Amino acid sequence: MTARHPEPHIDRVITLFEQLAPGDLARWDHYYTEGARFKDPFNEVVGVEPIRRIFAHMFDSLGEPRFSVREAIGSGPDCVLTWDFDFSLRGRPMRIHGASHLRFAPDGRIDLHRDYWDAAEELYEKLPLLGGLMRWLKRRLGSGS
Repeated sequence: MTARHPEPHIDRVITLFEQLAPGDLARWDHYYTEGARFKDPFNEVVGVEPIRRIFAHMFDSLGEPRFSVREAIGSGPDCVLTWDFDFSLRGRPMRIHGASHLRFAPDGRIDLHRDYWDAAEELYEKLPLLGGLMRWLKRRLGSGS
């Protein structure tokens, strides 16, 4: 399921992320402002170059990373995208479900990119050794309901 949006700047970003390839990173300043802020569970940076390095690291360290945007909500300068991120880690297929809050500058480039996803549930629980510990903690600390 591919989300589409009637606002061109939002639809442009959906297309970018769904078709993202390493070569796109050379034109990252077409998509992000120079002072753009980016935050996810592992990174918090300011500037188009540090954001580009995060995505370059993604391509370098993960097998076949691919985003599928599920839904786009919002208008004007703000939107939220929900997405699935599929990749392989050491040959093992993985999927992370998350959301991104994007705020756009007047020129349509991203000025704020904040990713929300649960690293424990979406990643740690799926890893062989750490996963057992995380599942045990979840059972131990959960209410059981």
